[in-house]
Amino acid sequence: MNQELREGNEAATNPDPSLAQQEAARVVNESAADKRSSAGRAEDTALAALFAPEIAKDFRCQWDAVQSSFVDDPRGAVRQGDELVARVMKSLTETFSSERAKLEGQFDQSDKASTEDLRLALRRYRSFFERLLSL
Repeated sequence: MNQELREGNEAATNPDPSLAQQEAARVVNESAADKRSSAGRAEDTALAALFAPEIAKDFRCQWDAVQSSFVDDPRGAVRQGDELVARVMKSLTETFSSERAKLEGQFDQSDKASTEDLRLALRRYRSFFERLLSL
């Protein structure tokens, strides 16, 4: 601590332009690192959609049709709703099975993977895990 105080006092009494430039560069670098870190955290918390937008839109349109048919045929609407939910669940299961297979394939090759590759694989597993828990 005393060393820092002495250096601070020396800098104040003997201003060195190179020291000021170094300090400015340090502040800029720390600021950039903070921004990258916060962007990484935001990226980490963003979960991928469970379905592609066009598939989700199609499922919603089908649900709207089921719901609209309730007035004329309540029993048929419930049956159609059950069938639609079963199709959505089947699609979801297929999506997760495919994604898990991809992750397992990446992990199986981990003996050749760098630490960065493994870090990215673990992030994908975490995202997959969070998506499962968010259902």
